This record gives sequence, C-alpha cells and structure tokens, in this order.
Amino acid sequence: MAAPGKPQEHLDQVVSRLTGPGGRFEIVEEEVLGARLAVMKNRKHAVGELLADSAGWGDREYLVTADRRITFTENAAAAYSLACALRELYGVEKGDRVAVLAANTPEWVTTFWATQALGAISVGLNGWWVPREIEYGLQHSAPKVVVADAERAAALAGVDTTDVVVLTMEEDLPRLIAQFPDAPVPGVDIDEDDPAVILYTSGTSGRPKGALHSQRNLLAVVDYLRFSDARADAFTGEPGDPDGPSDRRYLLTSPLFHIASLHNLVVPRLATGSAVIMSRGRFDAHRVLTLIEREQVTNWGAVPTMASRLLEHDDLDRYDLSSLTTFALASAPSSTAFKARVREKLPFARTALVDSYGLTECSTAIAAASTAELERYPGTLGRPIITVAVEIRDADGNPLPEGTAGEVCTRSPFVMLGYWNDPAATAAAITPDRWLRTGDYGIIEDGRLYLTGRRSDLILRGGENVYPTEIEQVLDEHPAVQECAVTGIRHPDLGQEVAAVVVAAPDISVTEAELREYAAARLSYFKVPTRWRITTVPLPRTATGKIIRRQIDV
Repeated sequence: MAAPGKPQEHLDQVVSRLTGPGGRFEIVEEEVLGARLAVMKNRKHAVGELLADSAGWGDREYLVTADRRITFTENAAAAYSLACALRELYGVEKGDRVAVLAANTPEWVTTFWATQALGAISVGLNGWWVPREIEYGLQHSAPKVVVADAERAAALAGVDTTDVVVLTMEEDLPRLIAQFPDAPVPGVDIDEDDPAVILYTSGTSGRPKGALHSQRNLLAVVDYLRFSDARADAFTGEPGDPDGPSDRRYLLTSPLFHIASLHNLVVPRLATGSAVIMSRGRFDAHRVLTLIEREQVTNWGAVPTMASRLLEHDDLDRYDLSSLTTFALASAPSSTAFKARVREKLPFARTALVDSYGLTECSTAIAAASTAELERYPGTLGRPIITVAVEIRDADGNPLPEGTAGEVCTRSPFVMLGYWNDPAATAAAITPDRWLRTGDYGIIEDGRLYLTGRRSDLILRGGENVYPTEIEQVLDEHPAVQECAVTGIRHPDLGQEVAAVVVAAPDISVTEAELREYAAARLSYFKVPTRWRITTVPLPRTATGKIIRRQIDV
C-alpha cells in the first residue's frame, strides 16, 4: 500500500520495478525504422498472436451487448472460420485490405480479427459517411473485400463497387463462418513493422487521410494498457495474477472506426481476458447507465459530449454506478470548469475521472492525467506515458524550453507508419528521425503537458474532428456559392457546432434550406453546418488571399 503522504514516491517505485531490468514490462532502447526508440523488451510481433493466445481465456465473456454474450472461444472460432473463407473464396492474403463499414457490432470485431489472422490490413471506414465519402474511402484504400451491415450495404448501391467484393454482416458472414467450421490458425510470416490497420482522420486539405498503423503500433498499445493495469494493481496492493485474466469490465460507447474503441479497448482486452460491454446505436443516457449497472462496468472512456448528457440526466440516483472505478474523458478537449461540473454532479467521477491527450496518428494517448493530477494541476493533460517522448518546438523544428508555447511533437512506438498512399502528407507530418508534428500547440510545465490551441481551424463537434476545408470544397461546388467560409462556434452540449458564411453569386438566389440539403447529400450529418449566414459581402482576406477567419461573423 502507498505510504501515507507519499503516494508519488510509492508510484515511482512501482513503475521502476515494473519497467526496470528484469521487470515484466522492461523498457530498452532499440532501432525502429531508422530511429532509436524506447520499447518494451518482452513483446509480441504480430497482432494475430493475440487471437491465438486468447483461446486460453476459454468461456470467459469477451463481447457483451444488450442481447448477446460472446466468449473468447467463440470469438476465436468465428474469426478463424471467416479468415479461412476470406482466403479460400476471395483470395485475401497478407497485405490485402479488408474494409469494414458498419455500426458497432460483434461482427465488426470478428471481421477485424479474421483480417489480422491473415496478415491483411483492416480498414475502418467511417460508418457515418454518405455515399460520396464512402466511394472516396473505397477508391483510396482499394480493399479486396468490404464487410457492411445492412444499412451501409444499402448505401453502397449508389457507389461503384466493381472491383470489391461486398459481404453483409447479417446474411453473408453467418453463412461463411458455418461453411468453414473448426478452421485452423493460418500460418503467415508477419514482421512487427508490417501494416495492420488503416483508420481515417479528417484531412486539412479537404480529404480524409488514412493513418496507417503497424503491428508494432497496436501491440505497443496493448502492452501499455497491460502495464497500466499492473501498475494500478501494484499501487493499491491488489495481488493480481500476472498471467491470469483481469476482471475489469470495459464499456464501449465510441465507434469502432476510432482508436479509442478499436486500438485501446477491443484489441487489448483480448490480451487481458476482460469483458467489453458494447453499447449499440446512438448515445442514450438511460440505456448506457442501465448497462453500467447491469454489467457492473468498471472502466468507461467517454467523449465530453456524453458526459454532458449525463449532467442533464435528472435521475442519476436511480442507477447503481458504484462499480465504476475509471471514467476517462477522451477524443476532444474539455475545460477545467466542465471537469469540475462533472465531479460535482457525477459522484463516481470524484475518484474516477481521468483525462488524456492523443490523436489517431499516435494510436493511443500521448499524455495522461490521473484524478489527483486533474485536481492539483487544473488544465493539465498529464505527463507523457511510458515510451513516449514529447517536445515543444518552434516553427523551424527547434526544441523550446519548459514554459514556452510551441507545437507539440512526439516520438514513440505508437506513431503511425504514415498516411496510406500519401507520401507528401507523411513527409510533412513525420520527420526523418520519426518525430510526429501534431499540429497542436501547448506548453510543458514540470513535465506536464498543457494545450494552448488545437490544429488550425479544426472544429471539434461532440468528439468528432471536422475540418472546414472539406465542407467549403463541397459548398463551393454549388452554383449559387461564390465563396464561403466554415468555422466552429461554441455549443453548450457538443462543444462546438459547424457554422458557414456563404457569399452568394450575383443574380443567383439561394436559401439556407437549399444549402443544408445540398450539404447533407454529400457530407456526414455532423459536418453539415447548423448555423448559416448568406451575404453578398466578400469574405475578409489577407494580402496573400487567405481568409481571415477570426474576422468572420456568423
């Protein structure tokens, strides 16, 4: 147990014991893609190994929904059967892409593991995309197979799928899995720096970019989270079997095409023998709270908008939420005042609230703040997690001293290989010695990170990144639009909402309703502006022609 008044000293001793020479999570320095990085000495080299090892968890629950319970044995059997079908019937091999276009469902997870068993690349397409965006994703990633739920399969009717096999989760997957029962583990030679996953992040140039994550990236996340569990157990004095399963139960409420749910929840819990409680459909406070109570959820990572919805819930006392030991805010920044309201209104948050900073390109958190840190150092996002190096740099890439604001740059085994099929964007984001320029700005004080600004012009709506350029390019295609500018404005629930100023072309009339309908047919719902201003006055610009967004009045 921690010595009274000396919790930090005790924690440092725990970390040193776990990561030092001979420790379960010993950290060493090795060359990775031409750079010397801190990595864990004892590690796996292929994500598919996790699936093979998971058979050891047997009939423990892996995936739980409102009406289904899937064990580790059942998950592995279904994944290997589907892998056999993908290989034998559709020729999927190592390096081929298999895309998933669906809402959260166990079949999403089955498809992911089947793909990993073959050494193929899992492509998580955004389930909220409209046909125009889906078509781009398919053309960009060029999958051999796309697996879709019924709703998204219907959306594919208007998309060119000539060069891709489309399989449905409801009809095709059960048939294929039944066709290849008791399928063996595929024998595939995989290197830890081979690609494993493509997840899309909004692009500043107007098109989504595919962050390409390696086997090493995902396995490093798994080891980091296993280390976090071991650190927590050691710090609190819990005995814990280092080789045994964890009884923690994790609530999944964010889409599986995000790192928060896939890399940091579904994948690592296969390695720890823990249950993933999957909430399906749009966020509903009553349904989620009922699920937490029924399934005795211990850990939940929520976007701030979800926490905001809980604050509005009138009858929290009716639910038993005492099982929650960790409540993490993720995917979007939240203010110190908001965190204070969360702690005040949600009793479990007083001892469970944590925060972190990360991005898709980094696979997991870059820095994380404990409950105690959030209270003692308001506004901090904590210290860098293990094996992560962080520097604040100036515009020329020179490191800046503590307390000086600049761009947050990071290097670690979590940093993506690059952007799929986009060497120019990769070169702009990752230096030759593997430092990632995040595009976010902040300072470091006493080793703790504080953000001072997000990526230029980025709109953060309910946990989703929205870049104005993508929306502006769509609106610019409308014949009545001469020019336009999209920006984010404060919203009490979502954090920000999308607003647009449209300069109408001469002699062409257009209404807000027409523009909204036009945008909705071409963009995901969360990207469609909810605030509009139509004018004939030109937008303010600099001498070089750039829009001065701070002078735009919506």
